[in-house]
Amino acid sequence: MVADRNTAMLSRPKPPVTLVASRSLLRDAIPSPAAALAALRAREVEISRRALSLDHAAAWPEEDLALLREIGVLAAFGTAGASAEELFDALRIVGRANLSLGRIFEGHVNGARLVSWYGNDEQQRRLRHDLAHGEVYGVWNSEPAPGVTISGDAAPVLAGEKHYATGAGHIDKAIVTARTPSGERQMLIVNAGDSRRADNSAWRVRGMKATQSGSYDLSGLAAGEESHLGWPGDYEHEPRFSGGAWRFTAVQLGGVERILCLLRPYLLAPDASSTPIKRARFADALAAARTAWLWVREAARMAEGGADNLSEDVVAMVLMTRGVVERAAFEVMEAAARLIGSRAFFDDEPIDMAVRDLSLYLRQPVPDQARDRAGTQFLQRDAWPLDRLW
Repeated sequence: MVADRNTAMLSRPKPPVTLVASRSLLRDAIPSPAAALAALRAREVEISRRALSLDHAAAWPEEDLALLREIGVLAAFGTAGASAEELFDALRIVGRANLSLGRIFEGHVNGARLVSWYGNDEQQRRLRHDLAHGEVYGVWNSEPAPGVTISGDAAPVLAGEKHYATGAGHIDKAIVTARTPSGERQMLIVNAGDSRRADNSAWRVRGMKATQSGSYDLSGLAAGEESHLGWPGDYEHEPRFSGGAWRFTAVQLGGVERILCLLRPYLLAPDASSTPIKRARFADALAAARTAWLWVREAARMAEGGADNLSEDVVAMVLMTRGVVERAAFEVMEAAARLIGSRAFFDDEPIDMAVRDLSLYLRQPVPDQARDRAGTQFLQRDAWPLDRLW
């Protein structure tokens, strides 16, 4: 089977690496992104009210996911039908309501996008069916040594586990990576909801508790051709791999906005000692948040804009945006600590939860390397799309 697959790989042309997913098979039974977004805006406060109790219980947000399913958000934004601005708003609003839910939703969007980009006709048909029925997708890449592998010629199976797996044992499908016998990295679609394979006991963290990001044992799961998504190496295709990071920056931005919104009432309270110094610090935090908003929006437009945008420009723009959002988050969190004082650290305060969640969610891979890569590219060519300086 391996030899036949390798022969097929040599004869079959690689799919073009563009930024817009094929929509030909993903139109039926998918609600309008505009309608889903309007419903999400109307229910944001309802979601945010449940966030603190979910944090205290470290509970999976089943009710909130049921709501996203009911109003069509899971289906509408699991395809390429939404505009860049609509997807930007959806990710930001869910993250603003509950950052843990935002992480789950972002993983769902990423997983569904990978299937829509690289899936064969049957996999795309199944995706359309799953989205129409409210199933939740995810992407699990992190793994402890020696990693997940595919073994066996006649009946290939997986061996190994993923860790930091968002929604382990709770979501429905996950896109995972595994090493082939020849050492290449292959994506597979696996069932992810078997609680017997999940172990969330090690997810003892101060923030993002409701994501239930534990480990998931993939050993023994079938790894035949029908589960393979795309060809080896597709997962790391650029600009989708690095450029797709704009989506988690949008969720992080929602967390920044959440802290800013929670901070404001403290300065407006009748007994608050609002001074010019405090108002200036709030103004600085506001400017940082809005600056991040502009960067993420432009990164989204570039990354979702199609093949007309150069791959290296997209990657540089998104990697720079990661650093901009991180710095904005630090400034807003510092403002909360200074303007509210010790009350900001009480565990019954929503702002304490918002800061804890954002602090953890900012810990994305290699932030300094990402900023260096972006700076190197910007030195050669200004990637800012609106008005290039050189």
